[in-house]
Amino acid sequence: MGENMAEANPNKHLEITVDGVAYQRIPIKTRVVMPDDDLNAFVTEYVPAGTLRDGDILFVTEKIVGITQGRSYLVEDIHPRKLAYFLSKYVTRTPYGIGLGMPETMEMALRECGTPKILLAAAVAAVTKAFGRKGDFYRIAGPKARAIDGPTKGTIPPYNKSVVLGPDRPEGVAKDLRSLLSTTADIAVVDINDLGGNILGSTLSKAEEDRLVRILKDNPLGQGHESTPMGIIRRA
Repeated sequence: MGENMAEANPNKHLEITVDGVAYQRIPIKTRVVMPDDDLNAFVTEYVPAGTLRDGDILFVTEKIVGITQGRSYLVEDIHPRKLAYFLSKYVTRTPYGIGLGMPETMEMALRECGTPKILLAAAVAAVTKAFGRKGDFYRIAGPKARAIDGPTKGTIPPYNKSVVLGPDRPEGVAKDLRSLLSTTADIAVVDINDLGGNILGSTLSKAEEDRLVRILKDNPLGQGHESTPMGIIRRA
C-alpha cells in the first residue's frame, strides 16, 4: 500500500463489517497541510496514480479542504461580539472537541450561518434541553456550524491556535477530485470525530453516504496527532 498507508493509527481497528460486508479503512499518513498548500497537489502527492481501485472510496477530512481554501483563522485575529460570549457559555463541551463552546468559534458560527439562524437554534435547544433532548442546536444550525473546528490539546500545531471553518462547496470539491484523479472510485469530504460524523459532499448516492457514515462511525482516522487526514474504504 505504500509507506504513507503503513502503520497508520495502530490503536484503531481498521476493519469493520456493515450490512454483512467487511470493509478495510486505510488511513493515509501525510505531512501537516498548510494554508498555502494546493488541495489538488496535496491529494495527488499522497494518492498517486494506481492507488485507488474500482469500488474504493477516498474520504478526505473537511479540515484540510477548509485550510487549503483559506478558511483557517488564528484565534487572536477573531474578535467575538458580546452575543458570541453569551451563547458560547451554554454550549456543551466534549473531550473530543470544543465545538462552539468558546467565543471565537461561536463568533465564526454567527458569521457563517447568520445571527438569526444561530439565535433560533439556541432558543430551540434551550427549550428541548430542559426536556432531556440533546443535539437540536446543531441540527438547526446545520452542517456549517457542525464543521467549525476549534483548538484543542490534541490539535496539531499550528491549528492548536486556530479556528477552521468547514469547506466551501464540498460536493464540488469531491467531484473535482474524482476528475483530477481520473478514477472510477468515489470521493467524499467528511466531518468525522469520535462522537460520529457527517458527509459534507461526495460523488455517492444518499444511501451510500448513509452507509459510509456507519463505516466511519468509530473514526478510524483518529482525533489527535495521527496526521492522517485522508483514507480509503475498500471491501476486505
